[in-house]
Amino acid sequence: MSTLTIRRAERGDIADIAAWNAAMAWETEEKRLDMKVLMPGVTAVFDEPRRGFYMVAERDGQAVGCLLVTYEWSDWRNGDFWWIQSVYVAPEARRGGVFRALYADVAQRASASGAVGLRLYVETENRRAQRTYQELGMSECHYLMYEQMI
Repeated sequence: MSTLTIRRAERGDIADIAAWNAAMAWETEEKRLDMKVLMPGVTAVFDEPRRGFYMVAERDGQAVGCLLVTYEWSDWRNGDFWWIQSVYVAPEARRGGVFRALYADVAQRASASGAVGLRLYVETENRRAQRTYQELGMSECHYLMYEQMI
């Protein structure tokens, strides 16, 4: 039986994280990300811890997935929500408990830090991911997301 471990990402993971982000953008939105923007974007998280942190899943010592945690202050709740973003699991590791292990680790860390909750967003058509999040105890919010690129 293979061993799955979760660890905080290190600078040596930046290239893998950037490649996984590019793969995720293509798989979910058929969007090509510019590596000249993406690499410094990933690196910026390591340069400024206030931005968040990445977690990496390894199976038998081989990195197989990651996610990014960022923070949102809630004045209503006087605490931080931890946002789970940039989730990626390598195709060969999917349906093998990788995301569930990453999620469990993040949930434990969030609880220990005093965070008030976990949030994430998901493509409206990604029913498989939505089922997974519901099975983990998450529920659909009543908020819609809007954005304006500047």
